[in-house]
Amino acid sequence: MKPLILFAPGAGATSSHPWMQNWKVRLSEIGDVETFDYDYMREGRKRPDPLPKLIVAHRKALSQARERLLAGSTILIGKSMGGRIGCLVSLEEKVDALVCLGYPLCAMGDRAKLRDEVLRALNTPILFVQGTRDPLCPLDLLEQVRAEMKASNFLHIVEGGDHSLRVPKRQLELKSETQEDVDRKILETIAQFVDQLPMSAD
Repeated sequence: MKPLILFAPGAGATSSHPWMQNWKVRLSEIGDVETFDYDYMREGRKRPDPLPKLIVAHRKALSQARERLLAGSTILIGKSMGGRIGCLVSLEEKVDALVCLGYPLCAMGDRAKLRDEVLRALNTPILFVQGTRDPLCPLDLLEQVRAEMKASNFLHIVEGGDHSLRVPKRQLELKSETQEDVDRKILETIAQFVDQLPMSAD
């Protein structure tokens, strides 16, 4: 049975954004993918809701997805803020794995304001997919946090990738690669991560 993948958007774009839709298609090779939008997005507001409200919305989406799909296991995947909220949800809900596509470790890109508390509290296995040009997640800081996490954690680095894991065209040309090649490698890493998980049977 394919796992249920609940795929959460980042703060600035809804689940209908082309980036989200393209990744939804890719991830459907691994599991049954459900997307959702947080309340403030559906209501047309720009500013994200307070953290407790975001968590409630994420948990509600998870509950609804589980009702629709009889899945043996659940993976929470999120872009930026959606990944961070997924981590917080995993402290309250039983899920099998987490995948963060561009984890927003530094609030507003400030190295002094780390959002690492939830990472240290995790018990759920987690895969970070991070670009080397992502100002919200300097890799040296992420490595320090990962070394102190109790949860099994893995890292896939996208050379030249920005916060949306996009690599500059010139860099791609130098390596005779396309963005599709980059994204395919990310998908393969996620698939391998999922394959090695001890999934719950209930």
